[in-house]
Amino acid sequence: MRIAFVFAAAVLFVSSSASAVDIAMLATGATKEIVLELIPKFEKSTGHKVVATWTGTAGIRKRIGDGEIHDLVIVGAPVIDSFIAQGKVAPGSRTELMKSAVGVAVRAGAPKPNIGSSEAVKAMLLAAKSIGYSTGPSGDHVVSLIGRFGIAEQIKPKLKQVPTGVRMETIIATGEAEIGFQQISELIRAPGVDYVGPLPPEIQKITVYSAGIHANAKQPEAAKALVNALAAGDAAPVIKHHGMEPP
Repeated sequence: MRIAFVFAAAVLFVSSSASAVDIAMLATGATKEIVLELIPKFEKSTGHKVVATWTGTAGIRKRIGDGEIHDLVIVGAPVIDSFIAQGKVAPGSRTELMKSAVGVAVRAGAPKPNIGSSEAVKAMLLAAKSIGYSTGPSGDHVVSLIGRFGIAEQIKPKLKQVPTGVRMETIIATGEAEIGFQQISELIRAPGVDYVGPLPPEIQKITVYSAGIHANAKQPEAAKALVNALAAGDAAPVIKHHGMEPP
């Protein structure tokens, strides 16, 4: 009886191992802490392994545009939609995972500026000696906001943009940028910086991060299983812990 049980268990293990695959995932750094916390449970329950590549939105646009194939892509919803229109991502595969607001941070220990209103943010921008921003949705929004405030000429010499996939902490902690804007998830626990808070509602920009399965994915079924795990209800506490909200 014991021999039969051991044999059955061995067969099950071999079968499970044989069906396990590597899932190539290309994802924006704004989602990194959340996805990394959710992956181990998925890998343990399925036997699959997630092989992740992290970069910024601009980097994802370039990689997919240049023909790279990743089973799963996680980036802002508008970018996924553009990939679907280009035939890069499978139609109907877009799944909303989480949403993020734009936040402000300063060097650890520095005085925290007032960002309680649009006028306060405008005054902060004018007073700052240097301002960090990203190549992603938060950076695009900051540039747009400066234009709306009508202060582009005064602010332009003070702007410092980090390369795609690089976090604001790298230039705030060193003092290269006095203040910086990025997705809240990338600021709240960043070393060397103090998170000030989100932009006020009247000038806030919410980015919805979505997953899409590549049109030429090698492991589309496994990728879909991963998407389901990331979008499951029990992911919500992890999403909130890292400064985002469920979609």
